Amino acid sequence: MFPIKSGLEPKRKQELLEFQKQAGLKFKDLRLLDLAFHHRSFSNEHNNFHANNERLEFLGDSVLGLVAASYLYKSFEDRPEGELAKIKASAVSEDALSKTASKLNISNYLVLGRGEEMSGGREKKAILADALEAVIGAYYLDSGFKTAQKFVLKLLESTIHSVLEKKFISDYKSLLQELVQKKFKTVPKYELKKASGPDHDRTFWFSVSINGKVYGPLSGKTKKEAEQSVAKVAYEDLCSESTVSK
Repeated sequence: MFPIKSGLEPKRKQELLEFQKQAGLKFKDLRLLDLAFHHRSFSNEHNNFHANNERLEFLGDSVLGLVAASYLYKSFEDRPEGELAKIKASAVSEDALSKTASKLNISNYLVLGRGEEMSGGREKKAILADALEAVIGAYYLDSGFKTAQKFVLKLLESTIHSVLEKKFISDYKSLLQELVQKKFKTVPKYELKKASGPDHDRTFWFSVSINGKVYGPLSGKTKKEAEQSVAKVAYEDLCSESTVSK
């Protein structure tokens, strides 16, 4: 069925089992996962092995794009099309995908040609990103869209929020509101707790209440600054809770 060897060497099979365990995958056919790690440089140097991961990469790119677009459309209803497109482009960029691939230690499982190996191919962003897309494509073929979608979402959610943090790093109130609306179906409630100092040098103290939990109060030289300070603390706490729960 697949243009790959019918069996896997015991050592290679163990490596693939190790990868899928730490990545949270469960392939029915490990040969597909193996193919996802085969770079074209290897097939170019081995006449008896003609297959590589490029077709799987092509398929995985489409699956990744659909899952990302669907997630953004459903999660950020107030964002216009142009902004969603920019967020998606950043989240599925070569840079973002290569970082995710590095977290999954994909470089340890790549099968490269001698020339590519010698030139540092295991650390090249393009090769890492392509291999991750190939893994996604392989998982889609092996287990279907819904299962592959769950895997992709697990990878994408933190990446998308990282993109949003970089874009709105000075606006934690917006980040917090989006997160709270999604998680609790409510909005943060800010309260001025105290104001001190002369008119020309005031300090304001704000707290924020989220689903019964109060953060702060924290201070700032303006009301906006104080609100942003306490929003940052609340946002980071909620993000860490989400990470732990996963």
